[in-house]
Amino acid sequence: MTASLAPEDVVWDLPGDTPHRLSLLVLPHAGGNAHAYGGWREHLPADVRLLIGQYPGRGARYCEDLAVSVDDLAQPVVDSLPADTGDLVVFGHSMGSLVAFEVARALRAAERTPRGLIASACRAPVLPNQCPVHPERLDDDQLVAAIKARGGTDDGILDDPELREIVLPSIRADFAIDDAYRCTAPDARLDCPVAVFGGDADPIVPVDMLAGWSQVAGHEVVPHVLPGDHFYFQQDLRGFFDRLIPVLNTHRDSTATAA
Repeated sequence: MTASLAPEDVVWDLPGDTPHRLSLLVLPHAGGNAHAYGGWREHLPADVRLLIGQYPGRGARYCEDLAVSVDDLAQPVVDSLPADTGDLVVFGHSMGSLVAFEVARALRAAERTPRGLIASACRAPVLPNQCPVHPERLDDDQLVAAIKARGGTDDGILDDPELREIVLPSIRADFAIDDAYRCTAPDARLDCPVAVFGGDADPIVPVDMLAGWSQVAGHEVVPHVLPGDHFYFQQDLRGFFDRLIPVLNTHRDSTATAA
């Protein structure tokens, strides 16, 4: 991490109105940024602290060199987590699930294993990418078309020449990372519970791929399947949190019991 970079630029900290019993760390999708998930604060219980990772090339990290590996995305987040995070659940959407997986592994290595990991709309990290973008083969117009087909990015940004010039380099970098990533480490299995979410009409990660997370969970994963495509939660955010909060409560309740 760049020496002059403040931890709060890497991990946004959005606490609730009461002391937190649990922290939820959200890792954005390829091409995504922390701002896209800031609105989640109003949907979470007051005692769940919201932390959001910000990748290089975005926000206050705009001038940093772009990442070339998942480790480049994950390790600065681990290094920037607040000291008083406490019990932590790590959530990732799409490529962010792979980042979340590596964050969980790094925390385990530091003897700070999270309470749980929640993967959303993503293949298991031990599997190859079955739907690569190959950004290195695409010119800007072709890449924009590929992004629009996946959804999740404001078309107004992609259609504005000046804004497009700003966001496309980081999107290219993210998709190249997502294309290439596959965990081949012998210790890929996590020590924390794993939950998986996805959309029933997701063309990028079909429902039948979600159970592959059982390979790193150490237990059978039964996915939470909601209506929608790759960005299913954007189509019914309230319905998504109706399913997510009970999953978080299983960790929060065990924390309260332990206390």
